[in-house]
Amino acid sequence: MSVVVIGLNHRTMPLDLFERMTIDDARLPKALHDLTGRDHIGEVAVLSTCNRTEVYALAEKFHGAYSDVRNFLSELAYVTPDEFADHLYVHYDTEAVRHLFSVASGLDSAVLGEAEILGQVRTAWQRAGDEHTAGPVLNLLFRHALEAGKRARTETGIARGTASVSHAAVEMAGQHLGDLAGRRVLIMGAGEMAEGMATALQGAGVTDVYVVNRTWAKARALADRIGGQAVRLSDLPLALLEADLLLTSTGATVPVVERDDFEPVMAERAGRPLLIVDIAVPRDVDPAVAEVPGVTLLDINDLRSFAQEGIERRAGEVAAVRSIVEVEVDRFRADASARGAAPLVSSLHRWADEVREAELSRFDARLEGLDPKQREAVEALVKGLVSKLLHRPTVALKDAAGTPTGDRLADALRQLYDLDA
Repeated sequence: MSVVVIGLNHRTMPLDLFERMTIDDARLPKALHDLTGRDHIGEVAVLSTCNRTEVYALAEKFHGAYSDVRNFLSELAYVTPDEFADHLYVHYDTEAVRHLFSVASGLDSAVLGEAEILGQVRTAWQRAGDEHTAGPVLNLLFRHALEAGKRARTETGIARGTASVSHAAVEMAGQHLGDLAGRRVLIMGAGEMAEGMATALQGAGVTDVYVVNRTWAKARALADRIGGQAVRLSDLPLALLEADLLLTSTGATVPVVERDDFEPVMAERAGRPLLIVDIAVPRDVDPAVAEVPGVTLLDINDLRSFAQEGIERRAGEVAAVRSIVEVEVDRFRADASARGAAPLVSSLHRWADEVREAELSRFDARLEGLDPKQREAVEALVKGLVSKLLHRPTVALKDAAGTPTGDRLADALRQLYDLDA
């Protein structure tokens, strides 16, 4: 069985198709159990963000697992596999490990070195653990991925400057408006991304911030944390009348606002323009809103273009991060190989203990004349002799685990000692 990742991201698939294949938190448990219930998938974790939807699985058969995941995505988005199969990417074994470590390190993000992705990787692992769909292999893989991501951020400058989607969204808005200080800003959403945008607004000198969310308690909690004001969703049209900028990132699966919602608002604004930055995937704002006079609508595609400047500024750090990723990939393989050799080593030692105990039992009658201390000395001698005989093959097997030499040694031990591990 091997680790495989099958996914799609902001570079491989058109946004209108990609947003249909995102998996929000509410749907994640069902998705995880759906995948583990398929024929060729063992352990599974799903990483779904505004930039990617990826399935990490322990595959019994590669082609079977690929078909299982492809069919899952087809059913998720209500599209035939032919409509998206060419947009999928697949990584297997070491390449799958390298891909996840690169993702966790921020190398595969729209905003190079972004901070949010490390938390998203951790959450994906935790949710798979909560649903009992991650086992020993994926647990080890994701733990190493988090360690690689942390090293990338502490040992290099990959996260220097604007290194988050939320902060990049605010910077992009500032670039379009010239200056955010003194602007009235409305944030739609109250999750991690929305809070990130609120924090970035504070750094940009914005003091007039309003928060609207479907859940009033969450809107009020975020507003309290940032010194803003909460707005009920029913009062959104009134809030839009006064706003200079709308930043939106909710977890909704369909647009929250549509063109019909904006036309009367813009008519009442008497020509005052409104900038909307929608970084949600799926999008919160109907793309048709861009056709309303006075509205400038920017989405995740515009953010990716804007973030290219940050990529160029931090490009010099990429080589250093890739070096860290390679070191961590090797460390993971060594750790995984050692764990893989453990059952065979245990089986060998168990066989030796059985032989030792059987021989002591066979000579039990001859040892009857020994006092307890003498008997203890004989048993210690035999046990020590067995341990010394097993030490060298045990070390050799662990050191060579995961290599062709290790495979040959393992096969030889199984045949020589009739081991079942």
